[in-house]
Amino acid sequence: MDATATVTPFSTLIRTASHEQHTEAETSTFMSDLLGGRLGVDAYTRYTEQLWFVYRALEEGAEVLRDDPVAGPFIQPELMRSTELERDLAHLRGVDWREGLEPLPATAAYAARVAECARTWPAGYIAHHYTRYLGDLSGGQIIRDKAEKTWGFERKGDGVRFYVFEEITNPAAFKRGYRELLDAVNADDLEKQRIIEECKRAFALNTAVFRELGDVFPLSA
Repeated sequence: MDATATVTPFSTLIRTASHEQHTEAETSTFMSDLLGGRLGVDAYTRYTEQLWFVYRALEEGAEVLRDDPVAGPFIQPELMRSTELERDLAHLRGVDWREGLEPLPATAAYAARVAECARTWPAGYIAHHYTRYLGDLSGGQIIRDKAEKTWGFERKGDGVRFYVFEEITNPAAFKRGYRELLDAVNADDLEKQRIIEECKRAFALNTAVFRELGDVFPLSA
């Protein structure tokens, strides 16, 4: 491996190596239309439903990996989102929100991959943990702000609870600490490269969900 790989922080490597895939996810047609206010609250609701399936897999995996020497340091209770997602879904779909709730095929594949990594490859699970939670603390806040303004949700209230990290008072400091965990990850250079590849895969899985959501909610001509 290139000598620079041993001196460049892993948090920098993983961010730069997955930049293309990250950008593709962020600029998907569905997300562009959602953030542009061209889709209704029903599209936002369907998106939130899909998130629930992914985070359920992530957080069921977290329970298993709490004491794992590789993934364990990343399992932090202040990041957990399932309870907030369920509160949002109760607001968006009503008290019987679980009735008829089904993942899109791409969502099912995404959640299955997260669960597989949690079961068989803790280092790979880190890739999914990183792409989701650091994204929630960063770009996710743009979605929250847009949802509040577009569909009239109470500021940081039900409907956007998923994006509100009440136990993280300083997101910038928290993200710095998270990147330090990445830099100190218990993995050799070959394993780090595999984590990077899994990170790219995670973004691709997310993009596939956006693509299917775009098929469900095409803009009128």
